[in-house]
Amino acid sequence: MKQENAETIGLQALAWLAANDEIFPVFMGSSGASLDDVKAGAADPAFLGAILDFITMNDAWITEFCDTAGLAYDLPLRARQALPGGQEVSWT
Repeated sequence: MKQENAETIGLQALAWLAANDEIFPVFMGSSGASLDDVKAGAADPAFLGAILDFITMNDAWITEFCDTAGLAYDLPLRARQALPGGQEVSWT
């Protein structure tokens, strides 16, 4: 996946997260981000990667996001891998 496409999915994920009254406060609390950080982060591919990291922690969140955005369930993880810091980790 090209980084540009991954950033678009990251922005979709950010919009979905910000509109979710249950999950957005969890993200804010766990990340320590302020609203200003979130606004600025929309232009930062690494921050968008962090959004995707957060959403991909929970299968229900992935399902809800993908169903809302009309995306295949594997796209958020593929997008995460295309953003800074998302390269696959080799444990060997």
